[in-house]
Amino acid sequence: MALSSSSATAISQKAIIVTVPVLLLFASTAVIALFFLFSSFSSCSCPPPSPSFGGGFSRGTSGEVAERISTTLEDIEWVKDQIRVNGLHMKDNVLRKGINPRTRAEQLQDLLRFKGISHYEGPESENHTALPCPGELLVEEHHSNYGEPWAGGRDVFEFLAESSHLTPNSQVLEIGCGTLRVGLHFIRYLRPEHYHCLERDELSLMATFRYELPSQGLLHKRPLIVRGEDMDFTSFGSVVYDLIYASAVFLHMPDNLVWVGLERLVRKLKPYDGRIFVSHNIKFCSRLGGEECTKRLSSLGLEFLGKHAHDSLLFNHYEIWFEFRRSKA
Repeated sequence: MALSSSSATAISQKAIIVTVPVLLLFASTAVIALFFLFSSFSSCSCPPPSPSFGGGFSRGTSGEVAERISTTLEDIEWVKDQIRVNGLHMKDNVLRKGINPRTRAEQLQDLLRFKGISHYEGPESENHTALPCPGELLVEEHHSNYGEPWAGGRDVFEFLAESSHLTPNSQVLEIGCGTLRVGLHFIRYLRPEHYHCLERDELSLMATFRYELPSQGLLHKRPLIVRGEDMDFTSFGSVVYDLIYASAVFLHMPDNLVWVGLERLVRKLKPYDGRIFVSHNIKFCSRLGGEECTKRLSSLGLEFLGKHAHDSLLFNHYEIWFEFRRSKA
C-alpha cells in the first residue's frame, strides 16, 4: 500500500525522534567504556613503583634511585639459612691446618725474614715489585687501630649513605678517614674522584695508599685524600658536597678548632639537601648551653636536625650520630 507524502514525512520525523536518543545512548556507553579502559591501563598495567627510601635503596635529591646499599632482614635470613643448610657451628678460634698456618705476629716475622710474601731470594735490584709494601701493612696490623672491629666501617657507610640519600654521583668529604675503614665503601660506591678526605696521620695515609686502595682494586677511583690539619680545606677547591662526616674526630679537637672547621665547611655543603654528620657527641656545642649552641650554629647558617641512635643488623655495631644541614643558600 503506498503512503501519501504527508504520511511519509510524519514517519520520517518519528524515526529521527527515536534514533537521536539511541545514538546518544551508544555514544555515552562508548565514552564510559573508554574511560574504564584507560583507567585500567593507568592503575593495573604500569610497572611497580620504585622502592622508597628505607627499603635498602638510596634515592638522590633529583629522584633517581641507585643500587641497594644496606643489608635487609631478607639478607639476614638468607645468611642464617645458608649456615643452617651447611650445618655450620661456631668453634673455638684456633689455627686451622693449612699450607702454612700463622698468627699475625708470625706472619710479620716471616715477611721480615724472607723479604716478602713470595720469599724472593734474588738481589733487590732485580725485584720487579714497583710498590713494595711494609710487612706491618701486609698483615693488616692497622685494622686493629680503631678500638672496634674493622667490619664496622661497612655499617657506618650504609647508615650515612642512606640517611643522606646518596647516589654514585654524590660528592662526599670525610674528616679524618684514617686507613679507610669507612672510606673504602664510599670510594667503591661513588664515581671516580667523588670521595675526598682530610687526614693528618702519616702512617694512616701510608696504609691507605700502599695497601688498602691497591688491595681493594680501587686505585682507578682516584680519591682525593690530602694530608693536612687545622681544618684547612683549601686543597679541595670549590667542590660543594652532598655529605660531610666526621667519625669520632671532633672528640679529639679543641672546641675552638671545631667551630673554625664548621664555619669553613658550611660554605662547602650543598644548601638544604646537603648533610653534616658527627658521631658520638657534640660537646663542642653542648658545653656552650642549649640556647647558646643553637644561636652559634644559626650564625654559621647551620641547623641541627636531630640525634640518631643507629643499631645495626650486623657486627654488633651501635653508634650515635648528630645530623646538621645548611639552612641558608
